[in-house]
Amino acid sequence: MRCCAAAAWRKPLKRRDVNGPPHANSALRRLLGLLLLAGMLAFGGTVAEAHPHVWITSTSELLYAPDGSISGVRHAWTFDDMFSTYALQGLETKTKGVYSREELGPLAQTNVESLKEFGFFTFAKADGRKESFLEPVDYFLEYKDALLTLHFTLPLKTPVKAKELALEVFDPAFFIDFKFTDKDPVTLVGAPAACQMKFQRPNDGSANAQKLGEQNFMSGDNSNYGAMFANKITVECP
Repeated sequence: MRCCAAAAWRKPLKRRDVNGPPHANSALRRLLGLLLLAGMLAFGGTVAEAHPHVWITSTSELLYAPDGSISGVRHAWTFDDMFSTYALQGLETKTKGVYSREELGPLAQTNVESLKEFGFFTFAKADGRKESFLEPVDYFLEYKDALLTLHFTLPLKTPVKAKELALEVFDPAFFIDFKFTDKDPVTLVGAPAACQMKFQRPNDGSANAQKLGEQNFMSGDNSNYGAMFANKITVECP
């Protein structure tokens, strides 16, 4: 997808065979081109017209090493039904309507390769200092109940012990809307017992967000409009 989220989704690429059956990646990239155009039109208008074009339901796990340092983040991103359906068009499988992990492998690889350009839509700070991630590992796509879910792990470039870890998941351009599940949206895996986690959902209906959005559009600065809709995770450890 060019990302599983917006990367490839925003850059149309040429099909390999225009006359033959659509290739899965090509079909997805065509959709991304259309979505990009829609997004550009939205941002060229008023703030009221700005809205996401891909919807992702997410769960995340913060991974800790035995010494108490955080080592990475494991995401599971489930795409909306329209995006999932379109992404699978033209994908040949042994059994119609059944998509194995192996058959979805190339599409999963396209996703994770595209994520890098957008910082994996995952932004971390440890004790106020920005942290970087390595390339995704252990990634795969799962097809269930007519929806695609991308599973992947983001290792921190350098595992770090922090009294306060701040993690945000969002698309700065608000092309993609990230919504965490109601049940167990974020879990700590292997964290020291004394660590406490807080999760804050975006206050996307607030008057302050609307006012700030209008100011951004008036000034022509919409590059980080999606930050108002960020999912915020904070972990405090003694």
